[in-house]
Amino acid sequence: MNQVYTQVSIDQRGVASLVLNRPDVHNAFDDLMIAELIAVLNQLATDDNVRLLLLKATGKNFSAGADLNWMRSMAEKDYSQNVNDANELALLMHTLDKFPKPTIAMVQGAAFGGAVGLVACCDMAIASDNASFCLSEVKIGLIPAVISPYVMRAMGERQSRRYFLSAERFSADTAKQLGLLHEVVTANALQDSAEGLISSLLQNSPAAMSAAKTLIHNIYNRKISNNVVAHTTQAIAEIRVSAEGQEGLGAFLEKRRPNWLPAQANAKLKDE
Repeated sequence: MNQVYTQVSIDQRGVASLVLNRPDVHNAFDDLMIAELIAVLNQLATDDNVRLLLLKATGKNFSAGADLNWMRSMAEKDYSQNVNDANELALLMHTLDKFPKPTIAMVQGAAFGGAVGLVACCDMAIASDNASFCLSEVKIGLIPAVISPYVMRAMGERQSRRYFLSAERFSADTAKQLGLLHEVVTANALQDSAEGLISSLLQNSPAAMSAAKTLIHNIYNRKISNNVVAHTTQAIAEIRVSAEGQEGLGAFLEKRRPNWLPAQANAKLKDE
């Protein structure tokens, strides 16, 4: 498909880079960009060449959140049209959150409003030390409704009470303390930090990582019950008898490298 608001590339390792590409408006998103992001994510999710996804942005800022012209147009529409529009943003967040492969958000500059939701939906999030965040919706009479399940999951209810209501701008270091980010590094070290995570992820079984994501979604915040215990026992049994489970166990017991590692990695490790 032709991308207008995004850039997409897949390197030889299977690392897909999805880049927000509206730097002239600080990568703010509107209905067209949302639709494009959903389509790209669905396409990458089913591409067997993709091992993981890196979400990043061009320009000074990660994303200013919602585009002003788009918000102005929605203010002129009725309730039903606004519900339909909000459903599309909800679908974007859900699609990114449930993306079947590991996802890394790489944040520079400002990440406001809905952009905080994108960060919260990724499995891992790193940012430069000059990044800043803001749940700014209440300043203009709105609320961070659609992104709230993902942001609250990352930051917790107590911190969400403060930042949803105050609309304070907070630093990358504070975002890490709140649980929104995993790492904060200098701007010059941001790519190296991402590469460190990528290298670790590429060592792992693609099927097992996908199953681990599904496990987290199914188990998180549920009371430990007989049903939950049964789910976990079935999950481990299923992965043990799967093709990659058998390959991984066999490689471990036979002291060899599993077949999901690239040939060059095998050659390098044999020399160590």
